[in-house]
Amino acid sequence: MRRILIVLALAVLLLPAAHKNKPRLMQPGVLPVAARALPLSAGDPALRRVGRLEYVAGWELTSRNPNFGGISSLLVEPSGQVLALSDSGVLMGFHVGGGEPRRRSFIAPLPVRPQDKGRPWWAWDSESMTHDPATDRYWVGFELQQMICRYSPGFARVEACRVWPEIEAWPETGSIESLARLPDGRFIAIAEMGMTKDGHHDALLFSGDPADPDTPSPIHLRYAPPQGYRPTDAVALDERHLLVLNRRLTLQELFTGVVAIVELPEKLEPDARLRAEPLARLAPPLLADNFEGLAVTKEGGETMIWVVSDDNHEFFQRTLLLKFKLR
Repeated sequence: MRRILIVLALAVLLLPAAHKNKPRLMQPGVLPVAARALPLSAGDPALRRVGRLEYVAGWELTSRNPNFGGISSLLVEPSGQVLALSDSGVLMGFHVGGGEPRRRSFIAPLPVRPQDKGRPWWAWDSESMTHDPATDRYWVGFELQQMICRYSPGFARVEACRVWPEIEAWPETGSIESLARLPDGRFIAIAEMGMTKDGHHDALLFSGDPADPDTPSPIHLRYAPPQGYRPTDAVALDERHLLVLNRRLTLQELFTGVVAIVELPEKLEPDARLRAEPLARLAPPLLADNFEGLAVTKEGGETMIWVVSDDNHEFFQRTLLLKFKLR
């Protein structure tokens, strides 16, 4: 019965709403973060391999700041500097692993445009984030508002926002969970619950900046996740490959996740099918929770994959940050 109640509670929490257990937006400040190292499997601490991923390190993250958590997307530097974004419009910067932090840990709300200051605090359901290292600009995808915004370097200000009718057609509580920028400047957005007629997840390919008013309408693609799973984040691995994080909630296992890879067609045509090939499944007895954020770093010629969970600000969930080497 306890497991059933937990599943029901989590199912409700996954639907963003005014009553969701989100903290109110707050003033910028220093963010104390404690990182407790964890084995991939408590029953087998020596286990290092799952699918095509080799476990490098993992931490349970906690903080005295009540606004910490709820992480839906993240960016990571090889040094271990993390920039995370919650589903409450809150940015969090901190360091994990060895070495000295390059910057002080911080927490701050996303900047908003003057015309958006009257929107309620719970409406800033920021679910996806991507970055252009050449210009140091950021893009964030918002559910509920069905909007993509571009931010200046350092998230100093909002530069532009755009609402697309193609995204407005997706369910407000299951839309732009994934937003990835390809190396050539195109963007791919994948709907968590917006479906095509043949049962695939609707995906949009933008030829340029999706926040720019001059960018033409996107073409529709079709994403095929692992059976029973839904996409929660995506990041470009290179020009021809996309990594996608997928989530499932069941009574038997609670939350499980699958890291998958998509080989992009040489030419992306309308209605092209993006088939997910699983790389690894994260499920009990391995570390598993509500995985929503995905990032990639290159370290010494190796590809590192980072996965983070959204704790929904609930005592029975955790913020897990896991680091794997792609094999």
